Amino acid sequence: MKISDISDKEYVTLEGSSETPEIELNSTDGTFVFSGRSLPENPRSFYEPIKDWLIQYALKPAPATHVKFAFDYFNTASSKLILELIDVIKAAEKNNSKIVFEWHYQEDDEDMMEAGEDFESLTDSEFTFIPYP
Repeated sequence: MKISDISDKEYVTLEGSSETPEIELNSTDGTFVFSGRSLPENPRSFYEPIKDWLIQYALKPAPATHVKFAFDYFNTASSKLILELIDVIKAAEKNNSKIVFEWHYQEDDEDMMEAGEDFESLTDSEFTFIPYP
């Protein structure tokens, strides 16, 4: 599936690459997964369709929204857009969706753990931090 084709889909799977994360979005059960590496050449054009999809989801969300982040790496430009995605997802709370954020990181990757803590603080959210070997 191409990123430009996601706007009217209930379920979206975008295959990851060496520059872009794997993304799964399921509006029916409210589960979202972002994993891998994020350093697209143009982060805004990559993430904008995803952000638009999430804006539509937040208007009529599932009763519970479960978001899993499992990044190996992301660049500074991507981090700004990830922050925007979190804010958009949080808008679903206004429409009575209970939101759960999970931040998965390699247990020896303190930088990635701290990045999750920064997102948690900047968005006034509560994250569950899950290290993996």
